[in-house]
Amino acid sequence: MSPSPEPFVDSAVDPQVRGFIHRPATTLGDGLVLTHGAGSNSRAPLLVALAEAFAAAGVTVLRCDLPYRQSRSYGPPGPGDAARDREGLKNAVAALRKLVPGRIFLGGHSYGGRQATMLCADQPGLVEGLLLLSYPLHPPRKAEQLRIQHLPKLQTPALFVEGTRDPFGAPEEIESALSLIPAKTRLRLVEGAGHDLGFKGSARKEELPAFVLADFQQFFG
Repeated sequence: MSPSPEPFVDSAVDPQVRGFIHRPATTLGDGLVLTHGAGSNSRAPLLVALAEAFAAAGVTVLRCDLPYRQSRSYGPPGPGDAARDREGLKNAVAALRKLVPGRIFLGGHSYGGRQATMLCADQPGLVEGLLLLSYPLHPPRKAEQLRIQHLPKLQTPALFVEGTRDPFGAPEEIESALSLIPAKTRLRLVEGAGHDLGFKGSARKEELPAFVLADFQQFFG
């Protein structure tokens, strides 16, 4: 069992890094930055469950609030927030690199994952891999508004975890988008899950963190 997560703040950078760090009892030396979707925060039950599973397996995990969420406690990001949110993720990666000697991975749910892919498309080599939960390929019922323009530039290996009933992208749409990415990718489908991957309100898809961890370990070695 891993120790309880600790609050984490790095106010020496702008945007600052704020969230919680999970330090494993026995570390493998690798680290994972995890961030949230639009309208959520670093306390999201999905992120907590995944952080606990990865920390139990020896990975140091930093769950962080994106800069827009640090600025206001509720509501979605605004049109002008994305670039600063990507800078916040970059700072979180740098903060975690100071704490762990091994590989660093970057993960995010929905909006957070999309910003992670955009950041890595512009900065290849920033991290060793991406963990993308419910990538928001397009708005619900607006399949023509694809968010794929940066994917042909993405050189970072990426594991995608998608629910088969996600209105932000059907499995076949996600597979088509992945074909644009020159880096190595893998798609894990969660049968019957929506955009929340089974974590909505008090609901928990108990087996999901173990499945994601196993896929992550197999994919990234």
